[in-house]
Amino acid sequence: MLAKLPRIHRLDGTAIRVLLVDDEDTLTNLVSLALSYEGWVVDVAHNGQDALRAYRDNRPDVIILDIMLPDTDGLSVLRNLRANGSSTPTLFLTARDSVDDRIVGLTAGGDDYMTKPFSLEELVARLRGLLRRTVQAVSEEKAALVVGNLVMDETSYQVRRGDDDVMLTTTEFDLLRYFMRNPLRVLSRAQILDEVWNYDFAGKASIVDLYVSYLRKKIDADRPPMLHTVRGVGYMLRPAE
Repeated sequence: MLAKLPRIHRLDGTAIRVLLVDDEDTLTNLVSLALSYEGWVVDVAHNGQDALRAYRDNRPDVIILDIMLPDTDGLSVLRNLRANGSSTPTLFLTARDSVDDRIVGLTAGGDDYMTKPFSLEELVARLRGLLRRTVQAVSEEKAALVVGNLVMDETSYQVRRGDDDVMLTTTEFDLLRYFMRNPLRVLSRAQILDEVWNYDFAGKASIVDLYVSYLRKKIDADRPPMLHTVRGVGYMLRPAE
Protein backbone atom coordinates (compact mmCIF):
# COMPACT_ATOMS: atom_id res chain seq x y z
CA MET A 1 0.00 0.00 0.00
CA LEU A 2 1.31 3.46 -0.88
CA ALA A 3 2.40 5.64 2.02
CA LYS A 4 0.04 8.54 2.74
CA LEU A 5 1.78 11.82 1.95
CA PRO A 6 0.38 15.36 1.89
CA ARG A 7 -1.34 15.88 -1.44
CA ILE A 8 0.04 18.44 -3.85
CA HIS A 9 -1.85 20.29 -6.52
CA ARG A 10 -1.56 23.26 -8.81
CA LEU A 11 -1.57 26.72 -7.30
CA ASP A 12 -5.06 27.41 -8.67
CA GLY A 13 -6.36 24.41 -6.75
CA THR A 14 -6.83 22.11 -9.74
CA ALA A 15 -5.37 18.62 -9.83
CA ILE A 16 -1.92 17.75 -11.14
CA ARG A 17 -2.33 16.28 -14.63
CA VAL A 18 -0.22 13.33 -15.77
CA LEU A 19 0.22 11.91 -19.27
CA LEU A 20 0.97 8.18 -19.03
CA VAL A 21 2.24 6.61 -22.26
CA ASP A 22 2.62 2.80 -22.31
CA ASP A 23 1.09 -0.01 -24.37
CA GLU A 24 0.67 -2.43 -21.45
CA ASP A 25 -2.89 -2.28 -20.12
CA THR A 26 -2.02 -3.91 -16.81
CA LEU A 27 0.73 -1.39 -16.14
CA THR A 28 -1.33 1.65 -17.14
CA ASN A 29 -4.22 0.47 -14.95
CA LEU A 30 -1.98 0.04 -11.90
CA VAL A 31 -0.14 3.32 -12.37
CA SER A 32 -3.38 5.20 -13.02
CA LEU A 33 -4.82 3.81 -9.80
CA ALA A 34 -1.74 4.83 -7.80
CA LEU A 35 -1.75 8.36 -9.21
CA SER A 36 -5.50 8.73 -8.72
CA TYR A 37 -4.83 7.93 -5.06
CA GLU A 38 -2.65 11.07 -5.08
CA GLY A 39 -5.63 13.06 -6.36
CA TRP A 40 -4.07 13.52 -9.80
CA VAL A 41 -5.78 13.28 -13.18
CA VAL A 42 -4.24 10.69 -15.51
CA ASP A 43 -4.54 10.69 -19.32
CA VAL A 44 -3.43 7.42 -20.91
CA ALA A 45 -1.99 6.93 -24.39
CA HIS A 46 -0.92 3.56 -25.79
CA ASN A 47 1.21 4.74 -28.73
CA GLY A 48 3.26 7.70 -29.88
CA GLN A 49 0.65 9.39 -32.06
CA ASP A 50 -1.97 9.25 -29.31
CA ALA A 51 0.62 10.60 -26.87
CA LEU A 52 1.29 13.68 -29.00
CA ARG A 53 -2.43 14.25 -29.44
CA ALA A 54 -3.10 13.86 -25.72
CA TYR A 55 -0.30 16.28 -24.91
CA ARG A 56 -1.76 18.94 -27.21
CA ASP A 57 -5.26 18.45 -25.84
CA ASN A 58 -4.49 18.28 -22.11
CA ARG A 59 -1.13 20.03 -21.45
CA PRO A 60 0.01 17.75 -18.61
CA ASP A 61 2.21 18.82 -15.71
CA VAL A 62 4.38 15.69 -15.97
CA ILE A 63 4.83 12.82 -18.45
CA ILE A 64 5.53 9.11 -17.86
CA LEU A 65 6.83 7.75 -21.15
CA ASP A 66 7.68 4.17 -22.12
CA ILE A 67 10.62 3.97 -24.51
CA MET A 68 9.25 1.00 -26.49
CA LEU A 69 5.93 1.83 -28.19
CA PRO A 70 4.05 0.05 -31.01
CA ASP A 71 4.34 2.77 -33.65
CA THR A 72 7.54 4.61 -32.64
CA ASP A 73 9.76 4.99 -29.57
CA GLY A 74 9.45 7.25 -26.58
CA LEU A 75 12.70 9.02 -27.42
CA SER A 76 11.22 10.24 -30.72
CA VAL A 77 8.02 11.32 -28.97
CA LEU A 78 9.94 13.41 -26.47
CA ARG A 79 12.24 14.89 -29.10
CA ASN A 80 9.11 15.98 -30.99
CA LEU A 81 7.68 17.63 -27.87
CA ARG A 82 10.96 19.37 -27.01
CA ALA A 83 11.36 20.60 -30.59
CA ASN A 84 7.94 22.22 -30.26
CA GLY A 85 8.86 24.06 -27.09
CA SER A 86 7.65 21.67 -24.39
CA SER A 87 9.60 21.70 -21.12
CA THR A 88 7.21 19.36 -19.29
CA PRO A 89 9.20 17.12 -16.91
CA THR A 90 9.36 13.57 -18.27
CA LEU A 91 10.16 10.25 -16.65
CA PHE A 92 11.14 7.39 -18.97
CA LEU A 93 10.08 3.79 -18.36
CA THR A 94 12.04 0.98 -19.96
CA ALA A 95 12.86 -2.70 -19.61
CA ARG A 96 16.50 -1.93 -20.44
CA ASP A 97 18.92 -0.94 -17.70
CA SER A 98 22.26 -0.21 -19.31
CA VAL A 99 24.20 3.00 -18.72
CA ASP A 100 24.07 3.76 -22.46
CA ASP A 101 20.27 3.50 -22.48
CA ARG A 102 20.01 5.90 -19.56
CA ILE A 103 22.32 8.39 -21.23
CA VAL A 104 20.32 8.25 -24.47
CA GLY A 105 17.08 8.81 -22.57
CA LEU A 106 18.39 11.76 -20.61
CA THR A 107 20.09 13.40 -23.58
CA ALA A 108 16.80 13.12 -25.50
CA GLY A 109 15.35 15.54 -22.95
CA GLY A 110 14.19 13.15 -20.23
CA ASP A 111 14.39 14.22 -16.60
CA ASP A 112 14.37 10.84 -14.89
CA TYR A 113 14.54 7.14 -15.73
CA MET A 114 13.03 3.98 -14.18
CA THR A 115 13.39 0.37 -15.26
CA LYS A 116 10.63 -2.24 -15.27
CA PRO A 117 9.55 -3.77 -12.98
CA PHE A 118 9.37 -0.87 -10.55
CA SER A 119 7.80 0.08 -7.25
CA LEU A 120 4.66 2.21 -7.54
CA GLU A 121 5.66 4.00 -4.35
CA GLU A 122 9.04 4.92 -5.83
CA LEU A 123 7.39 6.06 -9.06
CA VAL A 124 5.09 8.41 -7.15
CA ALA A 125 8.03 9.73 -5.12
CA ARG A 126 10.04 10.37 -8.30
CA LEU A 127 7.11 12.23 -9.88
CA ARG A 128 6.58 14.36 -6.79
CA GLY A 129 10.28 15.22 -6.88
CA LEU A 130 10.09 16.22 -10.55
CA LEU A 131 7.06 18.40 -9.91
CA ARG A 132 8.71 20.16 -6.99
CA ARG A 133 11.93 20.78 -8.92
CA THR A 134 10.37 22.02 -12.12
CA VAL A 135 6.93 23.44 -11.45
CA GLN A 136 5.07 25.11 -8.67
CA ALA A 137 3.03 22.93 -6.35
CA VAL A 138 1.07 23.54 -3.17
CA SER A 139 1.15 21.13 -0.26
CA GLU A 140 -2.19 20.79 1.51
CA GLU A 141 -0.45 19.97 4.78
CA LYS A 142 1.73 23.05 5.10
CA ALA A 143 0.34 25.48 2.51
CA ALA A 144 3.82 25.49 0.98
CA LEU A 145 4.80 27.17 -2.26
CA VAL A 146 7.68 25.36 -3.92
CA VAL A 147 9.81 26.49 -6.86
CA GLY A 148 12.97 24.48 -7.34
CA ASN A 149 14.70 24.33 -3.95
CA LEU A 150 12.96 27.48 -2.73
CA VAL A 151 10.14 26.77 -0.27
CA MET A 152 7.72 29.25 1.31
CA ASP A 153 5.37 28.31 4.14
CA GLU A 154 2.55 30.83 3.93
CA THR A 155 1.20 29.82 7.33
CA SER A 156 4.37 30.30 9.37
CA TYR A 157 5.91 32.95 7.08
CA GLN A 158 9.08 30.87 6.83
CA VAL A 159 11.23 30.75 3.68
CA ARG A 160 14.04 28.31 2.94
CA ARG A 161 16.40 27.92 0.01
CA GLY A 162 17.82 24.44 0.17
CA ASP A 163 19.00 23.97 3.75
CA ASP A 164 19.21 27.69 4.54
CA ASP A 165 16.58 29.86 6.22
CA VAL A 166 15.89 33.15 4.45
CA MET A 167 14.82 36.10 6.60
CA LEU A 168 12.51 38.54 4.82
CA THR A 169 10.68 41.72 5.68
CA THR A 170 6.91 41.77 5.20
CA THR A 171 7.16 43.50 1.82
CA GLU A 172 9.93 41.19 0.63
CA PHE A 173 7.80 38.21 1.66
CA ASP A 174 4.78 39.55 -0.26
CA LEU A 175 6.91 40.17 -3.33
CA LEU A 176 8.50 36.73 -3.24
CA ARG A 177 5.09 35.12 -2.72
CA TYR A 178 3.83 36.80 -5.89
CA PHE A 179 6.83 35.49 -7.84
CA MET A 180 6.37 32.00 -6.40
CA ARG A 181 2.70 31.97 -7.34
CA ASN A 182 3.71 32.78 -10.90
CA PRO A 183 6.88 30.81 -11.66
CA LEU A 184 8.25 30.75 -15.20
CA ARG A 185 6.11 33.80 -16.04
CA VAL A 186 7.51 37.19 -16.94
CA LEU A 187 5.92 39.74 -14.59
CA SER A 188 5.98 43.39 -15.56
CA ARG A 189 6.77 46.10 -13.06
CA ALA A 190 3.19 47.38 -13.43
CA GLN A 191 1.78 43.95 -12.56
CA ILE A 192 4.06 43.68 -9.54
CA LEU A 193 3.19 47.18 -8.33
CA ASP A 194 -0.52 46.47 -8.64
CA GLU A 195 -0.31 43.13 -6.82
CA VAL A 196 2.18 43.90 -4.05
CA TRP A 197 1.82 47.63 -3.43
CA ASN A 198 -1.65 48.33 -4.83
CA TYR A 199 -2.13 52.09 -5.16
CA ASP A 200 0.53 53.17 -2.66
CA PHE A 201 3.38 53.35 -5.17
CA ALA A 202 1.41 53.58 -8.41
CA GLY A 203 3.67 54.75 -11.22
CA LYS A 204 6.86 54.34 -9.21
CA ALA A 205 8.42 51.32 -10.89
CA SER A 206 11.77 51.99 -9.24
CA ILE A 207 10.43 50.57 -5.96
CA VAL A 208 10.08 47.20 -7.72
CA ASP A 209 13.68 47.28 -8.90
CA LEU A 210 14.82 48.16 -5.39
CA TYR A 211 12.97 45.30 -3.71
CA VAL A 212 13.98 42.79 -6.36
CA SER A 213 17.59 43.73 -5.59
CA TYR A 214 16.88 43.09 -1.89
CA LEU A 215 15.41 39.68 -2.70
CA ARG A 216 18.34 38.72 -4.90
CA LYS A 217 20.77 39.42 -2.07
CA LYS A 218 18.81 37.07 0.17
CA ILE A 219 17.75 34.17 -2.05
CA ASP A 220 20.39 34.23 -4.80
CA ALA A 221 23.52 35.24 -2.88
CA ASP A 222 26.33 32.73 -3.52
CA ARG A 223 23.85 30.39 -5.25
CA PRO A 224 22.71 29.75 -8.83
CA PRO A 225 20.27 32.59 -9.58
CA MET A 226 16.50 32.14 -9.58
CA LEU A 227 15.36 35.74 -10.08
CA HIS A 228 16.01 36.89 -13.63
CA THR A 229 15.60 40.22 -15.40
CA VAL A 230 13.84 40.12 -18.76
CA ARG A 231 15.17 43.27 -20.33
CA GLY A 232 12.51 45.80 -21.25
CA VAL A 233 9.71 43.68 -19.77
CA GLY A 234 10.14 42.77 -16.11
CA TYR A 235 11.24 39.87 -13.96
CA MET A 236 10.83 36.10 -13.81
CA LEU A 237 11.39 33.49 -11.10
CA ARG A 238 12.46 30.02 -12.24
CA PRO A 239 14.24 27.02 -10.73
CA ALA A 240 18.02 27.33 -10.79
CA GLU A 241 19.76 25.49 -13.61
